[in-house]
Amino acid sequence: MRFQDAARDARAIVYAGIQADPLVGRAAGLLADATLGQRLLGRAAMNGESVDAGSWRAMFPTLFEPSAPPSERERSEAILAASLDVAGRGEQVRSQFRGAIVESLTALLLARRVGVTAVRRERRILFDGRPAEIHPYDVTVERDGGAEAWDCKWGARGLGPDVLHQLDDARANAAAEGQRLRVGLVVFDARRSCAVRLARQTAPAGQTRLVTIETVDRLAVPPAAPRSDR
Repeated sequence: MRFQDAARDARAIVYAGIQADPLVGRAAGLLADATLGQRLLGRAAMNGESVDAGSWRAMFPTLFEPSAPPSERERSEAILAASLDVAGRGEQVRSQFRGAIVESLTALLLARRVGVTAVRRERRILFDGRPAEIHPYDVTVERDGGAEAWDCKWGARGLGPDVLHQLDDARANAAAEGQRLRVGLVVFDARRSCAVRLARQTAPAGQTRLVTIETVDRLAVPPAAPRSDR
């Protein structure tokens, strides 16, 4: 098993520009230290609804009330501002920004556990004697005895058979070579929505870890033992 940079085709070049946009890094950094309530605010506001800042504050009153700690109110305001910036982009661009933010958030939290140098983005995984997958994995952890591959989705709708098969195939191919590869999905959506979506799938998912908006902090915590968190 070995890792390789994804091909630098036109799509990859355009998306790399979005990944490098300061807004992506700013939003991911804020969400990495956010509470669940703040993350729910960010998800709701980034969805592009035509709602002004005052209305969002009214819908999430506990995040902005005077009794909240000043640092938490400031983070809530910063998350709201960044989210509205994303929401104000065109529909296609907004979708790309949201995906890049989830990937950046995933990379930040994984780096807290394994170190920055072990975390890579947009990498393919190659196995001897098997055709190479064209699709790269969004975030990988590349270290001896502790490799990981993660695909990142904004919403539960992204949980389809293709991504489930690819992750499980990578895990199985690594096992055939006598190596362990942890595979997982990070979905910035509610666990219940993901469970409903996965219940409709027939693709293998029993050994694919699922991290949702409620449990995303687990990325920074060493796993106790191999398991599925679903």
